[in-house]
Amino acid sequence: MTGTLYVVATPIGNLGDITLRAIDTLREVDLVAAEDTRTSQQLLAHLGLNKPMVSLHEHNERSRIERIRKALEQGKSVALISDAGTPLISDPGYPLVRALREAGYRVSPVPGPSSIIAALSAAGLPTDRFCFVGFPPHRNAECRRWLEALRDRGETLVLLESTHRIERLLQQLDELMPEAELVLAKELTKRHETFLQGVPAEVLLRLREEPLLMKGEFVVLLHQPVRDSGAQPDEETDRLLELLLEELTLKKAVALAARISGRNRNTLYRRALELNRGRDGE
Repeated sequence: MTGTLYVVATPIGNLGDITLRAIDTLREVDLVAAEDTRTSQQLLAHLGLNKPMVSLHEHNERSRIERIRKALEQGKSVALISDAGTPLISDPGYPLVRALREAGYRVSPVPGPSSIIAALSAAGLPTDRFCFVGFPPHRNAECRRWLEALRDRGETLVLLESTHRIERLLQQLDELMPEAELVLAKELTKRHETFLQGVPAEVLLRLREEPLLMKGEFVVLLHQPVRDSGAQPDEETDRLLELLLEELTLKKAVALAARISGRNRNTLYRRALELNRGRDGE
């Protein structure tokens, strides 16, 4: 009788979030495959467990498949865990799970914490449709093209970014999607859990004012409803633009009007220019 590979979710910060089933599974398995054995050893020690472990990360995963397959063939059970959260979700495990499933072995999930779902649940953005897109490309030009391809999607986008590139990401979002609703989530489930919300420029300013907020890994949530492409502003929208132009710069007035009315930003920008010219001619 062959064994089972259990894909076990572990806490993303607060150790109290581990499920009873995850504890039972880790207690019963014969082997734990961990992204970083040092990190996972701390979790096992916290649970009072001492298990044989093998590392499985992005650099050695394919070479570990045969070892784990042989353990399953011998009837042993194996738990796959990552440093935090649910394995395979921007963490190692996909080649292993695919190979074992194709070979006919049983793979069973032990669900639990996920930074993506945790952030979505508390961000206050639409969750009826969302798309997880992972980490942006490292190179500036590639990242910009990547964001441009995502710009016209209507669902909430969820991505991850590091402390070293979060400022660049916000700058590019301000250029490409200045009116989008943005939420940055960090230190989820931990003592200094933080949610920052606003348009990209507002969130970027907050980070620059408080540099300590730049530290850590970020879950970035972005929602930009699909805009109408050609409808002309009506009298109500004109009045909104006029009021905003009295208090704000043209760029800020257009961005805020787009958020309030849901109209196309370029259409509003052209109309704002016309209204400004009309005021100047009076």
